[in-house]
Amino acid sequence: MKRLRSGYTTGACAAAAAKGAALTALTGEPVTLIAIPFPDGRRVAFDLCRCCPVDGPGWSAACTVIKDAGDDPDVTNGAEIVAEVVVGDAHGGGGGDIVITGGPGIGMVTKPGLALPVGSHAINPVPRAMIRKAVAESFAAAGLEIGRYRVEVKISIPNGEVLAGHTLNRRLGIIGGLSILGTTGVVVPISADAWTATITASMNVAREIGIGEIVLSTGRTSERAMEGRCRLPEEAYVMMGDYLEFSLQEAAAHHFHRIHLGGMWAKILKAAMAIPQTHVRHGALDAERAISFLEDLGGNAIQLDFLQGSNTAREILDRLQHHGADAVIRGVCLAAREYCQSVSGLPVSVYLVLATGRILEAV
Repeated sequence: MKRLRSGYTTGACAAAAAKGAALTALTGEPVTLIAIPFPDGRRVAFDLCRCCPVDGPGWSAACTVIKDAGDDPDVTNGAEIVAEVVVGDAHGGGGGDIVITGGPGIGMVTKPGLALPVGSHAINPVPRAMIRKAVAESFAAAGLEIGRYRVEVKISIPNGEVLAGHTLNRRLGIIGGLSILGTTGVVVPISADAWTATITASMNVAREIGIGEIVLSTGRTSERAMEGRCRLPEEAYVMMGDYLEFSLQEAAAHHFHRIHLGGMWAKILKAAMAIPQTHVRHGALDAERAISFLEDLGGNAIQLDFLQGSNTAREILDRLQHHGADAVIRGVCLAAREYCQSVSGLPVSVYLVLATGRILEAV
């Protein structure tokens, strides 16, 4: 199997662009390659796509980095991260200050519960620290004392507002553009950490604005079905993907008083069978084991001969429906509810969603 290639976060790209812009502003010489420190202490070099002095107050320059997300299916892959830097004398005080703001394509925080205050640009704390450290290095490289100057850094992403429409930013309360993210500087392909961090952030926002019930869904089809059923504020809906056990535990840690779980048959069946991570690569469904589980469901051994030879979860459901085994389908939902309640310690409602978006069963 091909090893997936890692990439770099928007935060790392912004820091590299900012250092390049600062150095260009200080020296008047465009830069084509720049190295910056990462949080783990290593140094990484970035190619600068465009870098040049610009007209403006003080010493001004702009540089850009094209984000390379590696093999991660990131909406920002290939996006141009722009840093504009203005360096001025600190005559009025504030020497050594590095003020970081967002320009076009960078979202604004409008809801509490995130790592940034409401009203600030969505440039997260670690990227801000990376930008400050990288810019400070540019002063040292130019032989200048940063304490004598005031530095303004503006980060922008052309087309960022359009790209943000393909993310969960609006639900999190980040309006008007993308977020500058990252805690390590590195994007790990299809990263569990990235997904679970989004789950936690979504729950933080929901609790901060007073939501007491959380809606977990395994995908967009099940989430749309749940939106029609539960009629809760949009912040109540959390796309958990395959991270069932993690999401249940997070819901308990955030002190929600009820969980609504919506998912398709394969995911609900795995929950009923107490499989905590529902992605096929972590918990591939053994059809024979699933059939045995269904026959023993509820402690009453029943014969489901018509299921023999089924190869997939979908085929199992099709055969159950064809033979009118509604009680078995309901029993799966009840078992899934029991498992979810045992993990979370909270009341849980389970909704079985078909591929059409129709809710087949609710318990």
